[in-house]
Amino acid sequence: MTASSALAAHRLSNPPAQSLTRILLLLVSWLVPLVAGQAQPATPDHPGDPQARVIEGVSNTTVFGMGQSIRITGTVKEGAIAFGGDVIVEGEVDGDVAAIGGSVIQRDGGRIGGDVIVLGGIYHHGKAAPDRDPKSVTIMYAGYEDQLKGLMRDPFSVLHPQISAVFFGTRLLAILIWFIISLALTATMPNTVSRAVTRLQLTSLRVAVIGVLGAVAIILGGVGSLWLLPSIVGAAICLMAFLLAGGSTVFGRVVIFAATGQWLQRRLLPRLQSESVILLLGVVFWIVCSSLPYLWPFVQAGLFVASVGLALTARYRIVWKKKLADD
Repeated sequence: MTASSALAAHRLSNPPAQSLTRILLLLVSWLVPLVAGQAQPATPDHPGDPQARVIEGVSNTTVFGMGQSIRITGTVKEGAIAFGGDVIVEGEVDGDVAAIGGSVIQRDGGRIGGDVIVLGGIYHHGKAAPDRDPKSVTIMYAGYEDQLKGLMRDPFSVLHPQISAVFFGTRLLAILIWFIISLALTATMPNTVSRAVTRLQLTSLRVAVIGVLGAVAIILGGVGSLWLLPSIVGAAICLMAFLLAGGSTVFGRVVIFAATGQWLQRRLLPRLQSESVILLLGVVFWIVCSSLPYLWPFVQAGLFVASVGLALTARYRIVWKKKLADD
C-alpha cells in the first residue's frame, strides 16, 4: 500500500488533464478521514448487481453509472466509474476503473488496463491473479458502503437526515465531545478565549470578512497546490492548510460556544454563574442548529468561516474599539 500511495502522489505532479485517477485521488485525500475510521473487511464473494447497465461492443468514451452499477462485457477504450453502484468487468477496460459507494469486480477473463479506485466497497478479482498492467495502482478504502451508496443515489438525502436512535446518539456524543474540548481549552487558555469572545462581540463584521477570505485561501491554496506544484511541495502546503483549518475550527468553535452561552445566560438565566453550564448551553445550541434539516450546511459553513476569522485575528488588538464603546 505504501508503494501504491507513493506512485499515486507522484502522478499528482503532472498537469491535470483527462485522467480519471488524478480527479479521484484528490477526492480520496478528503474522504480518507471519513471512511478509514470504520473500515470493513472485504468479503470473499461479491455477486454484483443483477440490474446493472450492460456495456456491450466497443465504447470509445468513459462510461458512467449514476446511481446504478455497470457491467462491461465489451471493450471500453477510456475508463469506467460508478457512483452508488458496482463496476463489473467481464470484458476489457483500457483506462481507469473507479467506484464510489460500490465495488469493482473483475471477472475471470476481464482486463483492466489502468488504475482501480474504490471508496466504500472492495476490489474483487477472484482467486486467480487479475489481468492488470503491472504499473497500475490500486487504491481501496472499505467501509460506509451503504451510506455512500445511498448518498450517491440520492444526494439530497444528506440535507434531511433520518430521525433515529443513531441520529440522536451521535448528536449527544458530539455535545459531550465538544463540551469536554471547550472545558479543556478554556481551562488552559482562559485569557486567549476571553479576548477572542470580546473580539467576536465587538468586531464581528471584521472577523466575518477575514474569515471568508481566509477560508477561500485555505481551500483554494490546499487544492491548487496539489495540482500546480511538485508533489512534495504541494503535499506539504495541503497538510499545512488542513492543520490550519482543523486548529481554527477547534479554537473558533470554542469561542463561539462561549460567546453564545454568555448571550443565552444573559437572556434566559441571568442568575446563572457557572461557567461550565454557560459553555454547555452554547454547545447544545450550536449542535442543535447543526442538526436542522436543510439548514445545517449553512450553519456549518458559518461556523467554519467565523472560526477561521477568529484564528487569523488572534493577535488583533481591540483597544480602540473599547474606547469607542466607552465614548
